[in-house]
Amino acid sequence: MKSVYFLVVFALYISLGFAQNDHVKTHYDKTETYITMRDGVRLYTVIYSPKDKSQIYPILMQRTCYSAGPYGDGMKTTLGPNTLLMQDGYIFVYQDVRGRYMSEGEYTNMRPQLAGTEKQDKTAIDESTDTYDTIDWLVNNLQGHNGRVGLYGGSYPGFYAAAGALSNHPALKAASPQAPIGDFFFDDFHHNGSMLASYFFAVPVFGFQKDGAQQKAWYPYNRPQTQDSYDFFLRLGAIENGTPYQGEDNFFWRELLDHPNYDEFWQKRGLIQHLKDVKPAIMVVGGWFDAEDLYGPLHIYGGIEANSNNYNTIVMGPWSHGDWIFERGKQQIGDIYFGDSLSTAYQRDIEFRFFDHFLKGSGDPASGLPEAHMFDTGKKQWRNFEQWPPAAATDATLYLQPNGKLAFSPPTIGDQASGFTSDPMKPVPYAQSQEVVFTPRSYMTSDQRENARRPDVLVFETDTLTEDITLSGHLLAKLWVSTSSTDADWVVKLIDVLPGYTQNLPETPTGTTLSNYHMLVRGDIMPGRFRNSFETPEAFTPNTITEVPVKLQDIYHTFKKGHRIQVQIQSTWFPLFDRNPQKFVENPYKAKPEDYTKAEHQVYHDVERPSHITVQVLK
Repeated sequence: MKSVYFLVVFALYISLGFAQNDHVKTHYDKTETYITMRDGVRLYTVIYSPKDKSQIYPILMQRTCYSAGPYGDGMKTTLGPNTLLMQDGYIFVYQDVRGRYMSEGEYTNMRPQLAGTEKQDKTAIDESTDTYDTIDWLVNNLQGHNGRVGLYGGSYPGFYAAAGALSNHPALKAASPQAPIGDFFFDDFHHNGSMLASYFFAVPVFGFQKDGAQQKAWYPYNRPQTQDSYDFFLRLGAIENGTPYQGEDNFFWRELLDHPNYDEFWQKRGLIQHLKDVKPAIMVVGGWFDAEDLYGPLHIYGGIEANSNNYNTIVMGPWSHGDWIFERGKQQIGDIYFGDSLSTAYQRDIEFRFFDHFLKGSGDPASGLPEAHMFDTGKKQWRNFEQWPPAAATDATLYLQPNGKLAFSPPTIGDQASGFTSDPMKPVPYAQSQEVVFTPRSYMTSDQRENARRPDVLVFETDTLTEDITLSGHLLAKLWVSTSSTDADWVVKLIDVLPGYTQNLPETPTGTTLSNYHMLVRGDIMPGRFRNSFETPEAFTPNTITEVPVKLQDIYHTFKKGHRIQVQIQSTWFPLFDRNPQKFVENPYKAKPEDYTKAEHQVYHDVERPSHITVQVLK
């Protein structure tokens, strides 16, 4: 099953470290210990200290749910976020979080952060208190350190790095949350509350409590007997019917199914609202084409920026999930090539310097690093900014127009709409290839021209651009819609249409034609039931016009002269996202076969109901 377990592979890479060298064995000693938390639970901790005792070193720690191993006599073959830091000399610490692998306690997905009076309980715990207690033990019990500690982690460990930064331990000087989860209702397992069917086979990784200390994975995998994910999920019906693949004891699966709305359960697990008065220096890292965690990096950076007065920076490159920890030579997402050795340059010029400055250097705000180191995915080049979104970006609006036009001017005539029939039994595919995968990484830049030719996809397009147009910052679509039924999802995609004269590159995969390629730049989904509130869903009144906001994640992309900007609107994106039955039901994950309803949808684009996307244009 190709790439079904990329999450685990990526996590093992950053947790175990795969590299073909003996540097760790030659230069580091390994010790293992349990560190007792304030409530008595012991967390398994692995420490790699330089053999050279003539110097003192900073401590660089990763907390993980993916194993701090290898355990016992085995040693990692690479340490830290990159080999440059390993070779420069740090004390590297790895810790299994509560309930995972060798640590004690019960595991909780995105453990709620203590707030208000909860903090007065001296035995109450969250990820920040576990981080604080661990750092406190390390600085008081390890030899040969310089009194400075840093945190890092990618994906789920990125969440632990962000939550750990809230500990504000006086020895904690720097943290780098990379591809961090920010809120499970808007990131990772959901987008705007719509469940990702593509995460279906990852749920068991997080859904089973273990019995005692475990050095190997204890959670089961139940694989389908097909490689056709479109057919598998269509035959499955409502997502709840997948319970036999998940297991009756899969507590996370039950949590997903039983909480379809943004209720207290999900709200308590959100991290963004807690990012206040953060003290350590922060460097958030993410990928513009991260199919798993794009929301997290942007909102964690933004949350800290708005509510703290610390050193806070962000790096966003043309990467998929975790690409910056690898060096493949050529950086490519699907069919689109972005350049050579981008990860190595980031590790050398940004990541190494960040930790070196705050853990070994002066640690003052004059780090020499940019506030925002951002990659333009259209021009395919880096640019530095003093803030994000850039101060020079100005607000503009892309309006849907009659006859499939798209323009920066509003429509001038009335009573105009474009309609389509949405059939949940024949949903729009997210990509032409429908293999069973965990989070299809390449879809984030995939060619959308086939969908542009479907009758259940609306297409709006500018004239050929006579000059470059750079969009940088926030995107928000506002659609005026109606439906013949009582529920519907709304998918908005922003696309860069390459000219017909575009030639293939040496890096272009065989079978791909870049001539007239419809490159997906940004896209997202909004369940119409949440148009007014994520907490309290509402049915549509049939054939009644209403407004639906669709928040897209940030963008930094230049649509070049000769290209066209295109917007596609549809109501299914399958099986990336679970299907909306299009009949309003209390819990769509438990919909019955008769609830799946074909419906007529209308999108309005006239003077009184000007559907549009607000953008920020950078001159």
